[in-house]
Amino acid sequence: MEIVKPNLKNFVKSLRDIGYTFEIAVADILDNSISANASNIKIFNVAEPEMIFSMIDDGTGMSDDELIEAMRLATKNPEQEREKNDLGRFGLGLKTASFSQCKKLTVVSKKNGIVSARQWDLDYIAEKDEWLLITPDPKWVKSLPLFNDLCYQEHGTLVVWQKIDGLNNSNFSDKISKLRKHLSLVFHRFLEGADRFKHLSITVNNNPVTAFNPFNISHPATQQLAVEKIKINDSTISIQPYILPHHSKLSQQEYEQYATEEGYTKSQGFYLYRANRLLIHGTWWGLHRAIDAHKLVRIKIDIPNDQDYYWGIDIKKSTANPITEIKMDLKRIIRQITEKGSRPFTGRGRRIEDKTTTRFWEIVAINDGFRFALNQNHPLFEKLVAELSDESLELLNFYLMGLQAYLPLEAIQLIYNRILIK
Repeated sequence: MEIVKPNLKNFVKSLRDIGYTFEIAVADILDNSISANASNIKIFNVAEPEMIFSMIDDGTGMSDDELIEAMRLATKNPEQEREKNDLGRFGLGLKTASFSQCKKLTVVSKKNGIVSARQWDLDYIAEKDEWLLITPDPKWVKSLPLFNDLCYQEHGTLVVWQKIDGLNNSNFSDKISKLRKHLSLVFHRFLEGADRFKHLSITVNNNPVTAFNPFNISHPATQQLAVEKIKINDSTISIQPYILPHHSKLSQQEYEQYATEEGYTKSQGFYLYRANRLLIHGTWWGLHRAIDAHKLVRIKIDIPNDQDYYWGIDIKKSTANPITEIKMDLKRIIRQITEKGSRPFTGRGRRIEDKTTTRFWEIVAINDGFRFALNQNHPLFEKLVAELSDESLELLNFYLMGLQAYLPLEAIQLIYNRILIK
């Protein structure tokens, strides 16, 4: 038997090419901060004399032994049971996310009044052909951005990227803008401090990141449909569909905001949350075709952190592929919600053009066909809605839904044919 060591220089290059984008890599680092019960996270960039990117939190911090273990690759068994708020899985995120963006990773942590520091330098590893974890000089550590902030805190952790490949002064502004939008979406529940979650503050270069809830739940025209619970392996999946407001109910600014940079059509579909952190958004997982008629449909899925196997979640926590058993339930839910989520003036369904008449019915696209729907933009309907009480409006909506669902088209066609024959 022979011990065959990998060529570390080549291995490190492969390790760096997992497919992280800048914003996904930063979010992966922040997962550790949230798992460490941080309330405040600061992200800061220094451009001169070299590009340095720093992230500091006020989480529990790590002792020297804990820091060494955290710097180890694959420090955790992905199959072991975790705390409910643990956003990690493989014990790789800190390292792989950092290595995807930089060649020099320094982590400084404070716990019980003691500051510890360790460093990975990929150039040094390639030169020595050994995984040699560096203990940096304390004087050098003190010169790091945000180190003084860590000293003033009771506990916390500072992550510093140097020898950065993909970030420079020419594209820095665009990268930071995209990062802010990504963090505002991915961590919006923590930023909102809603639903019993601990409130989290994130700043990027001293500017607060504000939460962006993709379901526009505060708007009165947003339809929040009933939550459905699905059991799998003694664990519960929570699914709640939303239908966003029609553009006629929004200001132009608000309509564009909730379209996101991808647009409404590409933003429709499932939004998968794991332990309250958004992983995947704007996908049907190949179970449904994205069409304009369903562009206002967004379906929230909540799973705990013990279901990764059933959802095929990758190291980056940016792709997933649920197992067949789950997909069968999702298909059923898709059929139900897309029927309700179709909207006038979208998709291939077009209302009959008549400039002199406001019609009571619309022709609306659904899947590969169409259906008739009541025109809820009719002036009489809008006036009626404005004058009804909430209870009466609810009864009216139930009645209209039944009217639309059971429109006797076959009987109408039969009688029409009889009249023509006569």
